[in-house]
Amino acid sequence: MFSNFKNHPFAVEAFFEQSIVLTFAYPKEQIAYLLPPCLSLDIYDDKWAFIAVALVKTKDLRAKGFPQFLGNDFKLIGYRVFVRYTNNKGKRLRGLYILKSETDKKSMELMGNFFTHYSYTTTDVTFKHTNEYLNITSFRSNLSIEIKLDESELTLPKTSPFKNWKEARRFAGPLPFTFTYKPNTKEVLIVEGVREDWMPKPIEVINYHIGFLNTGDLRGGTLANAFIINNIPYYWKKGEIEIWNQ
Repeated sequence: MFSNFKNHPFAVEAFFEQSIVLTFAYPKEQIAYLLPPCLSLDIYDDKWAFIAVALVKTKDLRAKGFPQFLGNDFKLIGYRVFVRYTNNKGKRLRGLYILKSETDKKSMELMGNFFTHYSYTTTDVTFKHTNEYLNITSFRSNLSIEIKLDESELTLPKTSPFKNWKEARRFAGPLPFTFTYKPNTKEVLIVEGVREDWMPKPIEVINYHIGFLNTGDLRGGTLANAFIINNIPYYWKKGEIEIWNQ
């Protein structure tokens, strides 16, 4: 019975003060092993697959409809694979598959692991603004990122496989759906996110080191794009479960 609580049993809302997503490109063969059998990689140019690193400052996370004072403020580091899933109605969905989730609040780790399958752990996360720069660091996660916040015309990273920012924006994250697979029961948990006025802006990454992407088979990813959004309300619908029939 208690396992059902982990299936996003109610809608959740929050306010994203700031969300930065760095997307890294990999040859599709390199990271295909990360996915359960019900999911497939979201491929670009018949070659590239992508892992997103999301760094988010969140306010007032709570059950949808509850008062703000019951919300939880926290920072998040999330590692996600861009994927596709065909549901039992034949509809093809784009979304994300979660590899790892980190938060700076123990309370968020406990609640997140009670109501989701996202396997939260606690870490330190610092966002530091200096003039037009933003530095995000985590000692325990072996992560440091320096970003230039500039509204001027930017070029794609030299390592990007994309031809232009329009193509790159399709892999900016977050996508509408998040998927979890339970192999013992062949259940697929689908959580849909809802947002308005989602206009991610390109940013320039000056330097980065991300420990999680420098381990094992995840070594060698190249920066494909980086985007930021500020001050956006967001909510997640109650999770839906279906049996994978293939």
